Amino acid sequence: MNEQEKYEVIKELVDHNGNKIRAATKLNISRRQIDRLTIIYKEKGKSGFIHGNRNRKPVKTFDKSLSEDIILFYKNKYYDFNFNHFKEYLEEEENIKVSYKFIYNTLTKEGILSPKARKKTKKEFAKKKILKEKKLLDKTEKEIEVIVNHQIALEDSHPRLSKPKYFGEVIEMDGSIHLWFGDKKYCLHLAIDKATSTVVGAYFQEQETLKGYYNTFYQILTTYGIPYSFTTDNRTIFNYMSLNPDKRTSEKDVLTQFNYACKQFGINLITSSISQVKALIERTNGTFQGRLIQELRLNNINTIEEANDYLINVFVPKFNRKFALNYKKFESVMEAIPSEERINYTLAVLTKRKIDNGNSIKYYNKYYQPYLNGKLKCFLPKTEVLVIKAFDGNLVVAIDESVYELKELSRNKRFSKEFDEIPVIKEKKKYIPPMTHPWKIEYYNKQFKKVHSKLAYA
Repeated sequence: MNEQEKYEVIKELVDHNGNKIRAATKLNISRRQIDRLTIIYKEKGKSGFIHGNRNRKPVKTFDKSLSEDIILFYKNKYYDFNFNHFKEYLEEEENIKVSYKFIYNTLTKEGILSPKARKKTKKEFAKKKILKEKKLLDKTEKEIEVIVNHQIALEDSHPRLSKPKYFGEVIEMDGSIHLWFGDKKYCLHLAIDKATSTVVGAYFQEQETLKGYYNTFYQILTTYGIPYSFTTDNRTIFNYMSLNPDKRTSEKDVLTQFNYACKQFGINLITSSISQVKALIERTNGTFQGRLIQELRLNNINTIEEANDYLINVFVPKFNRKFALNYKKFESVMEAIPSEERINYTLAVLTKRKIDNGNSIKYYNKYYQPYLNGKLKCFLPKTEVLVIKAFDGNLVVAIDESVYELKELSRNKRFSKEFDEIPVIKEKKKYIPPMTHPWKIEYYNKQFKKVHSKLAYA
């Protein structure tokens, strides 16, 4: 019942002394309400029938200037943020608290789409823009597009799977090369627990390297312990084998070295060339690209050292608080955190070398000699050895069943017996790990052949 109709019925009733019961029936209201409306008509006339809320701004309505502020903030400062991330920063940094829906409506009306908008949304947005230009917006949605559901084969689909039961049961790892900060691309090495979606390790490196994966591995071991398994892709095998043989180094053979370290901790390493096998880490990389880049820019971070510091100490903890489940509430299959010495000599780079005629080992254009308890040890030329570069950079060598310290052989002597006063230098005792690791040439060769023959055609 509109205001005009009420006014006309009551006016007729009062002016012509009509029947109140008939008026009540016509307006579908009670006799008492008819009496009330009659009084209003006599006192105020037609204006008394206008609703009190007409032309009144709703209590929840935002000021137009707020919408303008939000648009300006997004265009000038937060232009590469997705809308959810933008909403968080409006609350934390700009002290503006509005709903996601308000932000979404405000920005889309302005013709702004989220960088993380789906393809379907982008297509619909573009279509509406074209239709608006052609003045066809009066058409119904059905007329614009007919949506047809197609059934596809199971092997072509990617149905959702249940997550693992235990924390540490499956850790997904991957490297994402992107323009994260500055004007140069870097690789973000990332590890995430599949059961809880907790990011357990993250590290920037110039390229996808063994050092990057080892630093990520180190964070897992020192913070959470030893996981049951890793899932990663096997593209590193192709990168290594495609290199010129002269350029193949131990550091570049990520798969063999990483697999070797996993074996020492009893961790299963599962590799696959199918991205859906590690869908969680793929999605997480996308989330990092939609949030981390923007935060690094806002904090004026342009060096890899600053980026790693912010990533590990600020971004990852904040990310886990927002997106991950509390891993402490899950049963864990993580083994106890190993000792620093064990980690140091397990996350090592192993390289095969041979003793030359000068009882030396050439390693990265430098010559080294094996020592035990401060005494030089000599071996037959062409004796095969395994150089172990520990995580902290310390060098030792495994020869047969023993481990020896490696000392660099300088090109010239530091002091002359004839002309210099030889200072007494108290050498710091160097830690030599016991031969508990399978640091043997035969075992290393076996592992190398195993991973490369098994995964070359995966």
